[in-house]
Amino acid sequence: MWDRNQMAARAAKELQDGTYVNLGIGIPTLVPNFIPEGVTVTLQSENGMLGMGPFPYEGEEDPDLINAGKQTITELPQTAYFDSATSFGMIRGGKIAMAILGAMEVSETGDLANWMIPGKLVKGMGGAMDLVAGVKRVVVVMDHANKHGESKVLKACTLPLTGRAVVDRIISNMGVMDVVPGGLKIVEIADGVTEAELRAATEATIVD
Repeated sequence: MWDRNQMAARAAKELQDGTYVNLGIGIPTLVPNFIPEGVTVTLQSENGMLGMGPFPYEGEEDPDLINAGKQTITELPQTAYFDSATSFGMIRGGKIAMAILGAMEVSETGDLANWMIPGKLVKGMGGAMDLVAGVKRVVVVMDHANKHGESKVLKACTLPLTGRAVVDRIISNMGVMDVVPGGLKIVEIADGVTEAELRAATEATIVD
């Protein structure tokens, strides 16, 4: 199966030159390490930054310069800053081409649950609901199963939803699947995984 870096590298292949992209917390933050040569994207952070640079070297962190996941980052010569209203205006106005997000659960109809587990303390919704409603394409990067070995790719989500029918593509440690009419379609299978294993690990309906 793919590890976190391999999942991030596969997600980076989804990037198109010249677009504006928002990256969620977790595995998506690794995507900039694997942007293909010749592809230039501008990363947007919903806390008010357009044109995020890479993570800083140890000792060079600026505690005031963070992404939406509270990780320290760097700026670029072309970086722009703005208030939250402007940032969400970009998102809600359809100016962001793609969001690459993590997930706790995804359903076969593209429903997404990625912001809370009932009974557990969470920092808040953040921009997730606005992102899934406002961007042109949503790609989810996630482990295929939870720590108990249970599928996170389900017929129906059990956790509170971030959005209904919003996910276009799922990239897991077992492969790549698209949300299509009737269920999920296998696009690619991870190294060392068979189609039978992928199907067995997926609760959601897989269509041919």
